[in-house]
Amino acid sequence: MPLRRRTLGWWSPDPRGVLPIDGLRVSRSLRKSMRSFEVRFDTSFEAVMRACADPARPHGWIDDDFIAAYTTLHQMGWATSVEAWHEGELVGGLYGVRINGFFAGESMLHTETDASKVALVHLVDHLRAADATLIDVQWITPHLASLGAVEIPRDEYLRRLALAIG
Repeated sequence: MPLRRRTLGWWSPDPRGVLPIDGLRVSRSLRKSMRSFEVRFDTSFEAVMRACADPARPHGWIDDDFIAAYTTLHQMGWATSVEAWHEGELVGGLYGVRINGFFAGESMLHTETDASKVALVHLVDHLRAADATLIDVQWITPHLASLGAVEIPRDEYLRRLALAIG
């Protein structure tokens, strides 16, 4: 299906939300919840995006064109998904773009408690093992702040971005 040409918004908030690679906070209850899920990488990329695009979710912005574009990025090796599964069903996850030591998170979802957090813990472990240095979450939400995300000024973000991308 060809993509329709339209303008996509590009957001560069100042300050910028980031999750320090060594700053993830994993509570005792989250650590316990982790045993309830099977976590996979890149096995259901489009399904994760479609779940994130669910029109019942407030403030939806992910449409078919966006899914097609990111699916192409995924096929090219630039976009990745982390999926949390329970009893054979996709119940949480996230997706984003990875460039060298940089990961830009785009969206998260969960249909079971802690499923998106479990996916995030696995992502951070994976990125840490690969010597990544920057996880971009764009904006801070109470959910992300509880996990250790912080705000940094744009000039600091751009400095870290340049180093992470190399």
